[in-house]
Amino acid sequence: MNNAAASQNFHQSELDKFDELAQRWWDPDGPQKALHALNPARLGYVAGRTMLRDANLLDVGCGGGLLSEALAREGAKVTAIDLAPNLLKVARLHGLESGIKVDYRQMPVEALADEALASFDAVTCMEMLEHVPEPGSVIRACATLLKPGGRLFLSTLNRTPAAFALAIVGAEYVARLLPKGTHRYRDFIKPSELARWLRDAGLELEDVSGLLFDPWRNKARIASRTDINYLACARKPEA
Repeated sequence: MNNAAASQNFHQSELDKFDELAQRWWDPDGPQKALHALNPARLGYVAGRTMLRDANLLDVGCGGGLLSEALAREGAKVTAIDLAPNLLKVARLHGLESGIKVDYRQMPVEALADEALASFDAVTCMEMLEHVPEPGSVIRACATLLKPGGRLFLSTLNRTPAAFALAIVGAEYVARLLPKGTHRYRDFIKPSELARWLRDAGLELEDVSGLLFDPWRNKARIASRTDINYLACARKPEA
């Protein structure tokens, strides 16, 4: 794995932006309200496609630990990584309060891939790819970290007019569900682009499903519509 890529595959402005939200990360009515609503659907998608109990699982771009704790609560042995120090502090503190054990580390996924080859039964990387300069580098590292037969779970935003209208204009400026500037449209990812990166990393795409958020009910569900938020599952072939 390229150490230069590991040290450069982030925008400092993105880390600073999310670090500023750290203190209210676990507030279900705070700036990450929508993320709280998405979490049960994300967990259900993962749990429906891989065994969690006693599985070694990696959560890449874990933020304040919402998904990490949910996975650990289901019995997984979770390692969670992020580059935002304040978010990791909040994640560790919340883990002490909840009693849910997660191994939080501040490091890029490319660096972890250098030391933990084929160590994980499953890897999750949710709402992160659209925030890094080289999403393909993240996916290659995730593939390296997976055991043969393991699965990679991803979620991101499609680069469509509907996604721009709802995820940026609607969510950030009209409904104010997210802080302004959370997303940049040019960084959204089409499923065809994601599929190409997965193939290049030697992974087999198994599923692409929509992740629909209902702001009026503050709930999310898995659906066939993929033109806004979507989830993907890919498998590493057996050796």
